[in-house]
Amino acid sequence: MRFWPRSLFGRLAIIFVACLLAAQGVGMLISAHEASKALVNINNTQWTQRYGEIVTLLESQNPGERARIASAMSGVRFRLMYLPGDPKAPAEPLPLDDSTVALDALLRPELDGRTVRTYLERHEPGDQEHRITDVQLKDGSWVRFDYWRPPALSQWPNPLLIDSLVLIVTIVLVSFFAVRWVTRPLSILADAAEQLGRDIHRPPLPERGPLEVRAAAAAFNTMQARLRDYILERTRILTAVSHDLRTPITRLRLRAELLSDPVLKEKLARDLQDMENMTNATLAFLRGMEDREPRQSVDLTALLESLETDSRDMGYDVQLQGRIAHPLMLRPRALRRCLDNLVTNAVRYGKRAILEVQDLGETVIIRVRDAGPGIPPEELEKVFEPYYRLETARSLVGGGTGLGLSIARNIAELHGGTLVLQNHPAGGLEATLTLPVR
Repeated sequence: MRFWPRSLFGRLAIIFVACLLAAQGVGMLISAHEASKALVNINNTQWTQRYGEIVTLLESQNPGERARIASAMSGVRFRLMYLPGDPKAPAEPLPLDDSTVALDALLRPELDGRTVRTYLERHEPGDQEHRITDVQLKDGSWVRFDYWRPPALSQWPNPLLIDSLVLIVTIVLVSFFAVRWVTRPLSILADAAEQLGRDIHRPPLPERGPLEVRAAAAAFNTMQARLRDYILERTRILTAVSHDLRTPITRLRLRAELLSDPVLKEKLARDLQDMENMTNATLAFLRGMEDREPRQSVDLTALLESLETDSRDMGYDVQLQGRIAHPLMLRPRALRRCLDNLVTNAVRYGKRAILEVQDLGETVIIRVRDAGPGIPPEELEKVFEPYYRLETARSLVGGGTGLGLSIARNIAELHGGTLVLQNHPAGGLEATLTLPVR
């Protein structure tokens, strides 16, 4: 359904409010029906007593006084007429409604067997109905009761509508608060699960609330602890292996120096250097996964200017554009390492690097663009995989290990941000680093 919300809060709120409103609406209809029914019964009882009193009064008077008394008792909506002869029935009477039938049933026993004729009539379409009741007196003459019923009897009373509206608004507000209170732990659990993918060392969830919520939080915390222990154990093992490889590499380098063949000696030295570079890169990558550098207020513009200066001192063509006026809460060493990897890749494979920083309010964007040929679109995500390198001569000549972009993306996610690559329309590869301000 187009308007059916996707969130559990929205769905529960709609179901809860709809059920309460339906129950309230049914209750209002029943209350209004019972109130109308009670009002009609009271009204019919009063009219029955009044008709009986009038008939008794007229029968106690002589025929000459009856017409005068009838005229004196008539009013705006009620007209009483004394008729010596048999009264004529309305030309087009309406079917009797339930209220009129009930009144007719009350009148007959009250008038003690006198002839009673009851009609409903409307002179013009849209006019009010008026009820005609003809009663024959004991001497054979007739009295006609003509009553124009007010429309207010069939309308809803305004106080009931106002009270119902206030009650409905209260129900809706309380329902939203109650549903939000019930679904809030699920939102917290979903946020924690999303943050877990970025930071395995995030604080555990508070185990409070209803029994089911506490059980879910405890299970989540247990899962996080086991994942953290597994990752740390794996990282320690890989770190130890990478560290221990340095010793045989060093021995092989010393033995290579004893070779008499200069060509073989150069090839072996180059292979050993590649092995050592891969080992150092692996150690750096694993240390980055364990790095718990705290966040601190950082002048991002100063950090970028320092990176630009250091890169130029190394002979790189690096240009910085834009600045950020306010400090940000960042991990400065990790972010410097991320940007250094991006700039190094841009200079190594794209000849130069253009750094552009932009403040969007809620986020800060840093773009690093090179002047190279770019990479195939299907490779834009694969290059973030550890040890993945493009099968091109430039990657092999450049001496890369395939970990630079992996480290850079890990650091971006550690800050709650993102890192994506795209081929710029004007040429070159552009890395876009997005960092949240808060």
